[in-house]
Amino acid sequence: MEARLLPMGGAALLVEVADTDAALALRAHLASLVERATGVWEAVDHLVAGARTVLVVLRDARGSSDVGRECLAEATGLTVAVAPPEDVAAVMVEIPVRYDGPDLDEVAHLTGLTRDAVVRAHTGTPWRVGFGGFAPGFAYLVDGDERLRVSRRSEPRSRVPAGSVALAGDFSGIYPQDSPGGWQLIGTTDAVIWDVDRDPPALLAPGTSVRFVDAGQTPSGGPVAPATSSVTGTDGTTRPLDGGGGREGGTDEAAPLEGLAGRGGRGLEVLATGPLTLVEDLGRPGLADVGVGRSGAADPTAYLLGLRLVGHLLDPHEPSGPAPASLEATLGGLSVRAHGDLLVALTGAHCPADVDGRPVPHGAPHALVDGAVLTLGAPPAGLRTWLAVRGGIAVAPVLGSRSTDTLARVGPPVPAVGDVLPVGSPPRTFPVVEVAPHRAVPKGEVVLEVVPGPRADWCHLTGVDETSWSVSSRSNRVGIRLEGKPIQRLPTYADHELPSEGMVPGAVQVPPGGEPVVFLADHPVTGGYPVVAVLTPRANALAAQLRPGQQVRLRWSRGG
Repeated sequence: MEARLLPMGGAALLVEVADTDAALALRAHLASLVERATGVWEAVDHLVAGARTVLVVLRDARGSSDVGRECLAEATGLTVAVAPPEDVAAVMVEIPVRYDGPDLDEVAHLTGLTRDAVVRAHTGTPWRVGFGGFAPGFAYLVDGDERLRVSRRSEPRSRVPAGSVALAGDFSGIYPQDSPGGWQLIGTTDAVIWDVDRDPPALLAPGTSVRFVDAGQTPSGGPVAPATSSVTGTDGTTRPLDGGGGREGGTDEAAPLEGLAGRGGRGLEVLATGPLTLVEDLGRPGLADVGVGRSGAADPTAYLLGLRLVGHLLDPHEPSGPAPASLEATLGGLSVRAHGDLLVALTGAHCPADVDGRPVPHGAPHALVDGAVLTLGAPPAGLRTWLAVRGGIAVAPVLGSRSTDTLARVGPPVPAVGDVLPVGSPPRTFPVVEVAPHRAVPKGEVVLEVVPGPRADWCHLTGVDETSWSVSSRSNRVGIRLEGKPIQRLPTYADHELPSEGMVPGAVQVPPGGEPVVFLADHPVTGGYPVVAVLTPRANALAAQLRPGQQVRLRWSRGG
């Protein structure tokens, strides 16, 4: 097959191929090589299939050139499509749909069909799950009726209800949860698409066949009662799929928080949370196929430094099980009482902090004796402060991680006043650093270094490094919206829609309006707007600390 390499920052690359079938075949082939973990493939962390690309994410930037060359060689030498496993490909899932979407008339207008003809086209041809992305359980469905090809909405909705059935480009999809979205909405379903308590949690796995059924009509044309989705297996039997409750923020265990029994009563009692306090670790890799991103601490550097200060010596590229979790406090305001004698450290945004009224240092281990109260004030600069504790915050993991993903709504319950967060057993290693001074976050304009992204040739980028933007108040852990002078597309791509492709933290995406968005830890797995640049690792750490209203400039990295 024909293929080309595109840059995606220092620790990732895109392999672009002709179409979705080629991308899925290449992803399956590369996955088999990565699973063997020999040679250059040891450096690959995970793969993300897109509509016409495969994103190859590395454990670090070392060896990216070698991996790129091997990926290109494997792609150009691949001539046989890799079929999905038989047990997946043979499954047919039926999804009942009420065709009552607000964009049904618009789709009829765009396609030249009547409303009824749109419904018949959508239900008349089986679809196939190509790849996941955007949100947990969201599946890009391919192989539908060619007449249903429609563009995305010119202006995305800020909220699309869960269960919405939609079209965009060559794809159909179902929104598993309330979320922003720019697809054309043609109907709704009651099928539970994503349920963290179900095994597997995603109803629609890559390779699964999907048939939509008009829930408003019987075969004779009369109305019917609402139906539930069903799946037909390899033995020809059909069973309903009702889901297991769809609890957001559910856990791998019955209790929302692990008890303190067996841990010597060690824990942190939450007295105040400030604007937002989350439990975060290094995240949950390996679930991109079902639309679940890695998430994890917004600034892994600050998070790892805090753990090092309390004696956890981790290799972020070779984690063994869930890493010890810390508390990520946004704009301070966190107050906790120690249950048992603990060792803690503060990193990230410098904030005034005290224990029972006595100031405590930043970037240094500090003993927190039983009953002592640690309180964080608001940082004068920066946004997020990490509280590390020796032993880690030992709440129950969700899908293999103790991180809270705010976009996916996956992770432990958000800490609330009155919770006692258990602390795990201390490691065998001991603290080796007494203090770790690091650069404070600037209060004024921040310069973020970037390298060219895979779609840098889509936009006018001359003078971008001389433009100053303001951080929008709509920014969060998903991404930073920059307000100011729009980035314009080149005439060649003015009316082009980009097929969805894998995303990375630090990706600078340009929506139709032209104001860039910088993705952070909770970014979607895939996206459909051009990525013109990618932040360097140090710039990623700075971006996690930007506050609404702060001025930002992008500067091309000399090393890139």
